[in-house]
Amino acid sequence: MKKWLRLLSAFTAAAIALPMTATVGASALSADSVSAPAAVLIDSESGQVLFDKDSHSKRPCASITKVMTLLLVFEAIDNGKISMKDQVSASAHAASMGGSDIWLEEGETMSVDDLIKATTVASANDAAVALAEHVCGSEEAFVEMMNARAKELKMNDTTFKNCNGLDEDGHITSAYDVAVMSRELIKHKEIFNYCTIWMDTLRDGKTQIVNTNKLLKTYNGITGLKTGTTNDAGCCISATAERNGFKPIAVVLGANTGKERFADASTLLDYAFAGYTSVKPELPKDCPSTVEVGNGMQKEVSAGAEIEGSFLVEKGKEKSIESKVKLNKEITAPVKKGDVLGKIYYYLDDKQIGEYDIKAKNDVEEISFSQVFALLFKFMVRF
Repeated sequence: MKKWLRLLSAFTAAAIALPMTATVGASALSADSVSAPAAVLIDSESGQVLFDKDSHSKRPCASITKVMTLLLVFEAIDNGKISMKDQVSASAHAASMGGSDIWLEEGETMSVDDLIKATTVASANDAAVALAEHVCGSEEAFVEMMNARAKELKMNDTTFKNCNGLDEDGHITSAYDVAVMSRELIKHKEIFNYCTIWMDTLRDGKTQIVNTNKLLKTYNGITGLKTGTTNDAGCCISATAERNGFKPIAVVLGANTGKERFADASTLLDYAFAGYTSVKPELPKDCPSTVEVGNGMQKEVSAGAEIEGSFLVEKGKEKSIESKVKLNKEITAPVKKGDVLGKIYYYLDDKQIGEYDIKAKNDVEEISFSQVFALLFKFMVRF
């Protein structure tokens, strides 16, 4: 029987062969370099922490709360629950907010688009509540959703009590959790259409708004994201920036003044850009384009890997990244398109920094007597 199968495989191979008609550390930044009591610096691509100063201490964060509010609004837009063109009528509750606002009056209507602009640029508390009510019917229901989303993101230091960050007992988070939700928000690229606005208007030009993030005018590469200031929270910021594809996030909580808040964020971002660079991994030269398949109607399957994202490395180590291709020990038919055939591993200083799947690009059927005989018959007819 084995001899017969070997004979069939040999004939099959001959017939097929005939032509047919995929926290590194730079020089450490000291905690004293940042005046605020709590701060963190992360790489938005990987989430890697580059600097930490009491980043898990629980404290209020003022209007940076709106990062979560905006995240849920964009997710509601993405899933079709609401749209940018929706007209929202302000409730008495929304119109009653104090602090930063755009002076919504009860019954006044404004588009979701403009409410997002007001919330992001002017840090409007009333606009944030109006958005929350539009998404969930009430601020209370929206806050429940905020806390549920925080749990999903493993923001273990966070409890939300409102959607805009006004001081309230028990409304707390941490610098690290702010970085986590900021990282999630900027996955929605539309946010940059708002948080990079310096000055704009609402109500057909009748209301002027100016961005509370002064780094937009002073820091090279700044892209956002949100500031916040209250008596309990002090001066806070979640600052995002980009240079040459590297996108760090710097979070500062509890600074004494707005000037110190922006100085701290600049210090953190300067440290990131001075010490690190973003490297897109290259496909290894030994990554196979085909892989042998046992017991199949074809001897090989086309293979490839999609290499996405980037690695954060210390400047000067870009060329020290090494790769290793490892195929699965036995690859036998049937093989389906998309099946994992092996892995590509990337290393820096003997530490694994990434891996990607090598996948099949086509199907390979398992060998069968009926298929072999049909192929043999077709082969013999040709001669």
